[in-house]
Amino acid sequence: MKAFLAIVSRDLRLALRQGGDILTLVLFFVIVGVLMPFAVGPDRPLLAQLAPAIIWVAALLAQLLSNDRLFRTDFEDGSLAVFRHAALPLEAVVAAKLVAHWLLTGLPLIVAMPILALMLGLDAERFWLAVASLGLGTPALAAFGAIGAAVTVGLKRGGLVAPVLVLPLSLPVLIFGAGAFDVARLGGSSQALLLLAALSLLSIALAPFAAALALRISGE
Repeated sequence: MKAFLAIVSRDLRLALRQGGDILTLVLFFVIVGVLMPFAVGPDRPLLAQLAPAIIWVAALLAQLLSNDRLFRTDFEDGSLAVFRHAALPLEAVVAAKLVAHWLLTGLPLIVAMPILALMLGLDAERFWLAVASLGLGTPALAAFGAIGAAVTVGLKRGGLVAPVLVLPLSLPVLIFGAGAFDVARLGGSSQALLLLAALSLLSIALAPFAAALALRISGE
């Protein structure tokens, strides 16, 4: 457990030393969400109807920006080769890096959600639904991003290929995430949130094994 936490702490320290990456992620998330109201215009009912899709598309695009850095830096400086021969299994190493990745990409989006809610005119109920859906759904996006990053870590232009792999996997997250805002149907929101939670748990459980296998293949 100490080795697991040490890897999480290492990745957090390295990322915080380059604080511009987190700021860029948050600004991109907010800017994508802010541009939509200007495109839609002053039609607030239409804007409220589009708000779920705007929030989740912005979250997905923001996370895609940082996925490529999950393993590439370690691959280039040789740390990944050391991790392959460490006492800690590679699957546990990937899981630790996945936890740090979500803390650096998913959590900042949740913290920035009040700004986006203000621009989209969300009421209190829909704001908390947005926070809950992002909290339950972004771990799945991070897990899918880890798989895409691991598969393309050895490619020179892996940053361009990884989104092509991640986007189809992320579609159910976007569907259930937007469905969490469906307060018109009784139980619609709770069912979507439960499906988001189940999808995140399943993806987090399987992603370390799939990503570790891809990393082993890339090192051969």
